[in-house]
Amino acid sequence: MATSTSDAEARALRALSLALRDLPARRSPDVDLQLVADLAKDLTTARYAALAVTDRHDRTQGFFVAGLDLAVLRALKGPPQGHGPLGSLREDGRPVRYDNVESARKSFGFPPKHPHMQRLMGIALWVGMDVRGSIYVTDREDGAPFNDDDERMLLTLGQHASSVIQHRWF
Repeated sequence: MATSTSDAEARALRALSLALRDLPARRSPDVDLQLVADLAKDLTTARYAALAVTDRHDRTQGFFVAGLDLAVLRALKGPPQGHGPLGSLREDGRPVRYDNVESARKSFGFPPKHPHMQRLMGIALWVGMDVRGSIYVTDREDGAPFNDDDERMLLTLGQHASSVIQHRWF
């Protein structure tokens, strides 16, 4: 049975509140954004999550991941630049969901040593009228497709991330 909109949002807000409570009052924006990536992974039961911060010219300025070990992350030789299926987040700002990201119309291949990913869901991070990043999750642990509740979780977490980006990043 699917939860209501308010249940999904309440779960995300409760998890965010509990996590922030345990952090020191003076912390870097990186700590908050990593927390959002970690919660996105946990709350959607995704195998991987990532949060990218972009500048006004759409270049990745910050990249936070959950679920990838350090060796895999280093092998990627840099954060993704939002081309391919995630590029539409930056173009129109609407959430995306793919059941098979590798066969998506805009997919043109992953970089060498990139972990295999099948299902993907992502949202844009808005600062004012501009998209200034994205959060995305891949492959739920149970193998199920991402659903509306998962999207609401990301949107709720995205509001916090957008606030951090607006007030503490640039």
